[in-house]
Amino acid sequence: MPQRAWSDKRERQYEHIKEGLLERGSNEDKAEEIAARTVNKERARSGEAAESSRTSVEDISSGRRGGLRSHRGSGGRTYDQLRNEARERGIRGRSRMNKRQLEARLAS
Repeated sequence: MPQRAWSDKRERQYEHIKEGLLERGSNEDKAEEIAARTVNKERARSGEAAESSRTSVEDISSGRRGGLRSHRGSGGRTYDQLRNEARERGIRGRSRMNKRQLEARLAS
């Protein structure tokens, strides 16, 4: 999925992110999407992109955001991340669970 507009550095970054996601168990399509979004956001933040959204430029950087919101970061995974994982695992009653209940159920 690397694009012609990307520099060699951005293509390497894309491959690195994609490989890391695949090693952690993401499927190919999801890994490609996340890697491409991350690279495009970094391009926007550094002024390489012709167009960029306000959130791409003003939001917290991808690297920092990932560290804050991944697994056991400061607040752990978000409620949406937990609910999506519960859906993927087929856990019944997930829509009525709060964040703490989802964390406990996914840990077992």
